[in-house]
Amino acid sequence: MTKNDRTSIRTASGRRLAGVGLAMAALMAPTVALASPAAAQPPNAHCGTSTGDTATSSWTSHAELGKELRLLASQRSDVLDVTRIGASNRGREIWAARTGTGPKVVLVTSEIHGNEKTGTEAVLSLLRSMTASTPAAERLRSEVTLVAVPKMNPDGAELDRRGNDRTWSEVVADFPQLAGARPAWNYYTRAQGGDDYAARPGFDVNRDYHPNLDYVPQAKDFPGSSAGPGWYVNPESQAVRDLYKSLKAEFGAVDGYVDLHHQGPCYLDENGEAQVTMSLSGKFVDVENHQEYARGYRLDYSKQLTVAAFDSLSAYGRSPFGSLTLYPQDIDLPGTGLGSFALNGSGTVLFEVRGQTQSWGAKQRGQLVKTVEHGLTGIIEAVGTGAAQQIDPDRYEEIPETAR
Repeated sequence: MTKNDRTSIRTASGRRLAGVGLAMAALMAPTVALASPAAAQPPNAHCGTSTGDTATSSWTSHAELGKELRLLASQRSDVLDVTRIGASNRGREIWAARTGTGPKVVLVTSEIHGNEKTGTEAVLSLLRSMTASTPAAERLRSEVTLVAVPKMNPDGAELDRRGNDRTWSEVVADFPQLAGARPAWNYYTRAQGGDDYAARPGFDVNRDYHPNLDYVPQAKDFPGSSAGPGWYVNPESQAVRDLYKSLKAEFGAVDGYVDLHHQGPCYLDENGEAQVTMSLSGKFVDVENHQEYARGYRLDYSKQLTVAAFDSLSAYGRSPFGSLTLYPQDIDLPGTGLGSFALNGSGTVLFEVRGQTQSWGAKQRGQLVKTVEHGLTGIIEAVGTGAAQQIDPDRYEEIPETAR
C-alpha cells in the first residue's frame, strides 16, 4: 500500500462513519474552534528533550482535582459516584469516578506519568458531559458504565515528572521477601527526562503491572526487563489493578480500557508533512510470547475500538483533530497496564497526545484536551451501541503511520 493509497483510504473512512462523529458531537458540544493544520504549530515549539516552561499552573493539581470531583459528585449525586480506591506512596488520594448503569464497562486512566496531563483535563470534561441531563448523555449512561481514574500517579503529577516518588528501600519494607534482590529495572535514580531522580528516586509505574492479577512479588523476578511483566510493588498500580479486578468480578469482563499518555511534540505523519496531534494503538504485546497469561486476548476488538476513536475524530474533517497516526507496533510490553489488561481479555487502546510538559508546557491545551475527549467519547459510543463490533478490524492498518 502506497502512502497516497493510505491517505485516500483515511479520507474515505472519515466520511463513511461521519454519523458516529455527529452523534458524539451532540454529546460533546460546545467544542473549541478548529484551526488549519498549518496554523496549529506554535512559532516557539520546543522539540528538544531539555526541561523548559512546564506551565504547571495551567493544569489541574491534585488538590484541585479533589475539589472538582467532590463538587461534581455533589451536583450530580444521582448519576455520579466518586470513591477513594487507594493512595499514592506519599499518601495522596487516588480516586475513581463512576457514572452510568449500562451492562458494558469502560475503564479510563490518566496521568500514570505525571508530566502527561491532558488526559486528566479530558476526563473531567467527559464526566461533566456524561453526567449532564441531556438525552444523549442519558442514553449513553443506559448503555455503558464509565469508570475513570484521573491522575493515578498524583505524586509524580505534583512533581511534574514521569516517575512516582518511592525508594527501593520503601518497596523492600513493604515486601520483605525482596531483601537482597536487585532493584527493578524501571527504578529511576539519576537524571531522566530533564528531572533529577537522585534526590527523590521513583518508578515508571507503567512498567509495574503483571498479567497475573494475583501475582505476589518474588525476589527471583528482579530486576526484570521491559520484555517481561512487572510486579505490583507500587501502590498506584495496585490501586488500578484492584479496581480492574473488582470490575471483572462485577461485570464478568472489562469491555474497554483506555490509557491516556503523551509522546514527543514534533512527530510527523508518514508523509513527513503534518505535525501529529495524537497517535493511537490497540496492540501492546506479542501474545505468542505470553501464552501462559493469555485469558481471552482480543486483539481484533482492540483494533476495532482504536478505529472507533480514529473515525470519531476524522469526522471533524480537515482540522488538527484529524492529524492522527498509528503508534509504533513493534512493541511487546506485558508490564504495562494496557498489555496486562489486554492479556486478561479487555479491548485496550492507547492515546499518545503530543508533548510532555517539560517540552510543550500548555501549548494547544484546549485543542489537545478536546482531542482526547472526542476520541474517548467515540470509543464509549461504539462500545455502548455495539457499533465497535461491526467495524472491520483490518481498517486498523489504514491509520497512517508516524515518521520516526
